[in-house]
Amino acid sequence: MTAAIDTRLEFTKLGSRIGAEIRGLDLSQDLSDDVVAQIREALNRHKALVFREANIRTDEQQVRFASRFGPLTKAHPTVASVTGAENVLPVDSEDGSANTWHTDVTFVLNPPQASTLRSIVVPRYGGETLIASSAGAYQDLPAELRNFADTLWAIHTNDYDYAVPKNLEHEGAEDRRKIFTRVKYQTAHPVVRVHPLTGERGLFIGGFAQRLRIVGLSNTESKDILRLLQAYITRPENIVRVNWEPNQLVLFDNRITQHYAPSNYDDQPRRLNRVTIAGDIPVAVDGSRSQAIEGDSSHYSAVASTQAGA
Repeated sequence: MTAAIDTRLEFTKLGSRIGAEIRGLDLSQDLSDDVVAQIREALNRHKALVFREANIRTDEQQVRFASRFGPLTKAHPTVASVTGAENVLPVDSEDGSANTWHTDVTFVLNPPQASTLRSIVVPRYGGETLIASSAGAYQDLPAELRNFADTLWAIHTNDYDYAVPKNLEHEGAEDRRKIFTRVKYQTAHPVVRVHPLTGERGLFIGGFAQRLRIVGLSNTESKDILRLLQAYITRPENIVRVNWEPNQLVLFDNRITQHYAPSNYDDQPRRLNRVTIAGDIPVAVDGSRSQAIEGDSSHYSAVASTQAGA
């Protein structure tokens, strides 16, 4: 049965630049096209949406909700899905925490346009997800640096030195890294990406962006420039800190955000399930598009069209 919701959805802002929440919207229903359009509009505006008391209890319900925003990707290009659910990736504290700033799967040609995370097991304290606006970061850049960034391209890869001290590595980290990199991917993406729906410009970098594509530039110089740009993304005013509750779902725009999961909950279990929505090929300020260098990701995700609100 289609949900009969005739009024405007009321999202409450969580910050001036990013984030809004709504409580009690039953996402397990077969939502009407109008409701889906309102959620898309809110996502375009706020970039990260928190649905509390979302009433999504199963992977099937999460998959159905996510699929209203476009075709889905597989769970991951190299990591196994939840058993029997090819679109669902377990984000489990037993496998370590994603405590680096990143945008999901940017090492492939067309990274996901959006990600959904659903709470399964929530720690008693800690375990938040930080989400940052790369559009806010771009606007913060001095004009000269912004113009320079508009011209840059970066190489994103899943195969790099994570540089985590051995004493801080999670048990089994080396084995998981071998799985993560069992197929090597490299893609050249613009450092400044134009959002296909809003026209906003955002810094498209993060943990998988390992070097700039500039002939004659040393790796150290390349990383220094990326670190400078990354520092604008992680300014506190560009970040919303999402506290997890039971029965909660978060939807964020992967094209214009980064996220980080701090390891601040000791040895408590923390489990989220992730479903991602297929994306388009990133476009630079001058209209040129990203280029795959190594690795075929077509088994993972089709290239989504932006013509139907994707």
